[in-house]
Amino acid sequence: MSKPFILALDDDPQVLQAVARDLRSEYGSAYRVLTAGSGAAALELLADRKRRGDPAALFVVDQRMPAMSGVEFLAEAVELYPDARRVLLTAYADTDAAIRAINDAHVDHYLLKPWDPPEERLYPVLTDLLDAWRGSFRPPFEGIRVVGYQWSPDSHRVKDFLARNNIPYRWVDVERSDEADPLLAALEADAPAFPCLVLSDGRTAENPDNRSIAELVGLQTIADRPFYDLAVVGAGPAGLAAAVYGASEGLKTISIEAEAPGGQAGMSSRIENYLGFPSGLSGSDLAHRAVTQAKRFGVEILSAQSVRGIRSDGPRRALILSDGNEVECRAILIATGVSYRQLEAPGIAELTGAGIYYGAAMTEGESIRGHDVFVVGGANSAGQAAMYFSRFAANVTMLVRRSTLTETMSAYLIDQIAATQNIHVWTESQVVAVAGDGKLEQLTVSRDGGARTEVRPATALFIFIGATPRTDWVGDAVTRDEHGFLLTGQDTEWTTAAVEAGAPERVPYPLETSVPGIFAAGDVRHGSVKRVASAVGEGSMAVMFIHRYLAED
Repeated sequence: MSKPFILALDDDPQVLQAVARDLRSEYGSAYRVLTAGSGAAALELLADRKRRGDPAALFVVDQRMPAMSGVEFLAEAVELYPDARRVLLTAYADTDAAIRAINDAHVDHYLLKPWDPPEERLYPVLTDLLDAWRGSFRPPFEGIRVVGYQWSPDSHRVKDFLARNNIPYRWVDVERSDEADPLLAALEADAPAFPCLVLSDGRTAENPDNRSIAELVGLQTIADRPFYDLAVVGAGPAGLAAAVYGASEGLKTISIEAEAPGGQAGMSSRIENYLGFPSGLSGSDLAHRAVTQAKRFGVEILSAQSVRGIRSDGPRRALILSDGNEVECRAILIATGVSYRQLEAPGIAELTGAGIYYGAAMTEGESIRGHDVFVVGGANSAGQAAMYFSRFAANVTMLVRRSTLTETMSAYLIDQIAATQNIHVWTESQVVAVAGDGKLEQLTVSRDGGARTEVRPATALFIFIGATPRTDWVGDAVTRDEHGFLLTGQDTEWTTAAVEAGAPERVPYPLETSVPGIFAAGDVRHGSVKRVASAVGEGSMAVMFIHRYLAED
């Protein structure tokens, strides 16, 4: 944490210099001493320090200043730093005004000029005030603060992006947090566009998109090299495994991720059947470990960067990025995974991000504390989310279309759900409508296969239904099945364009697509097993076939 500061304010340069000298002499080891020659300059300085998150301990302010008196300055400064101690410097003729300031403006003390010797007339008073301030001081959070409205879809997007990328932040609710007013007072805009990011160095950003957030927090968004051996599209378990194994075996490797490392697995609150972790681990922890491992081997990871196309030029491959740049390479692994299918019901689209969320949305845990929430889905991801939210919500109700969970969920998870008193499972049930004024307030559920309908109050609805492969960007470059999953190995053959370009006289390797040198692994692949362990296995195994392809090339 940066040292707390003491502000000295006086319009007389010689007096200001003397005050600062004495303050630094006595308190310079524990406090920074800042100076200003006018009230306006001092307020600007305080606003900048507030944006940076620097704590203010003491204001030593001259009363007689032409543009703004000391009392007038303190009345505004207290809005930014309400806990800082306040001392007024006065002449003998100003003592009545100083006494009134103590009563009206809550000034802690006044001192007469001159204060020589400071050991007798200055330091004892200031030391007492600083000791009192220290006793009640709580160090401020020094990371990123997100200021916004709880039920704003953009607020949820920003929080989710930061959380999934393991960027610590503090959420400041405009309507509920005591920290909101001082932060808003420090922002330069009169009517900022929420959510606002306030960084520890004082920089701010109003409603930034994910790419801007990535750049602000120092994530890599542009490739360093002109050419790579292996480019991995997607940083879920399969993509991260391929990146780690590829780089560890000497391949110059880059990973490109549109959202955050971990994919859908990264949103899992608890994975308990992954080999080697008997106590389980969260998806975010698994992703963080894998990213750290990949970077240790020299993998470049581009964040908030999506791919919109593939181009082949002989043995060279190129990925066309959303910002117009290209990444050229010798081989490509596609591991973009799947996304949850959109729930079709009246009101869903309008309230998505404002009480309705796709995936676990673990950033919303505190917002549902003590309320009733619903989870749609019957697979492991839905069960893990229900277990997680049961720690916060009064009741968690799972809405499952099937008549039982046994066909789609692991037995250990079914047992945990059954043993959790505030989780309720409604089988043969589905959402038919939702409603709310700016946020989710109630939903209509069809139960028992449509035999009856119930309207229930709800604070949040978390949706885990189906899987849609993220392959629209591939277009016709690589062969897909009727559902959009990538065909590989014995399920495919070289495309006509690949044959005309000189495809090798062999069948595609396992995990190789219809274009030589372009591979697929994980959930995006036709016929894959939708489990974290199998995705990791496919990603690592793909590197072996990539080496074979590169040897041919």
